[in-house]
Amino acid sequence: MAGSDSAAFAEGVPCWIDAQLPDVEAGKRFYGGLFGWTFDSADPADPADLTDPAGPLEGAAPSEAEAEAGAGAEAGAGTRAGTEAAQWADSPYAGAVRARLGGEPVAALVPKRDGRMPTVWTVWFATPDAHDMADRIRKGGGQIVTTPVPVGPYGIGALAADPEGAVFGLWEAGTHPGFGGSRGTGTFSWVELYSRDTATADAFYPGLFREALFGPGVTREFGRAHISDVYPAEMPPHFLVHFGVQDCEAALGAVARLGGRVQAPPFDTSYGRVAVVSDNQGASFALLQRRDGG
Repeated sequence: MAGSDSAAFAEGVPCWIDAQLPDVEAGKRFYGGLFGWTFDSADPADPADLTDPAGPLEGAAPSEAEAEAGAGAEAGAGTRAGTEAAQWADSPYAGAVRARLGGEPVAALVPKRDGRMPTVWTVWFATPDAHDMADRIRKGGGQIVTTPVPVGPYGIGALAADPEGAVFGLWEAGTHPGFGGSRGTGTFSWVELYSRDTATADAFYPGLFREALFGPGVTREFGRAHISDVYPAEMPPHFLVHFGVQDCEAALGAVARLGGRVQAPPFDTSYGRVAVVSDNQGASFALLQRRDGG
């Protein structure tokens, strides 16, 4: 979905987010109005992009061997492109759109293929090897919801759940490492895990993502909160994606005007002032006003 305009991510760092929505066009109107996002298609690369653009030197006729080699390369590129297109069409992300802010990729909106699935934002954690990470998750007491699968040329994705059932994504980058380089208003700013069994969560995630959580010089973008008695009994363990805003109260007004609703009014946390809201289709997320205003 993105190439050189995205940064590389260390294992265990949140690298991407997407929302599974019943109506992607309605989602574009909501998030475009709230954050100023623009949208482009997340279709696979054009087969022509996978061939060598240079060709033979001008004025020089290719030799028979060169012609055969060129034909073979072109056929190989076409086969590769066809395979990637088929992988994309069969993946859960067919029909997705990529959101940008200031030209940089920030998120994706994905059409739900099954109405029984939740309307939800998902956070994806970077890994150099999705299959190895899936094995480690199983050994740590978690589950693999969907096995690692190629998503066109962009990378390999899988969905996993921790021992309490909180769902998150794994992303092994291909041409799409993840977010662009900017952080701030209208972009991913934090993700909070809401857990009932904090001891289990505190053992599970450091075992997977130790360097990303506790390595030297890391900037953490991932926290954990206890689901206490103040929350509804039916609330399951889950990840809550936070977007940066300049003014939490002003952003709440925009959410209401666009058809969303407030789930929890602004409250103070160790990482800033937060309000929990849902969009015009019911996907929950949080607005985060950092103490420095970013």
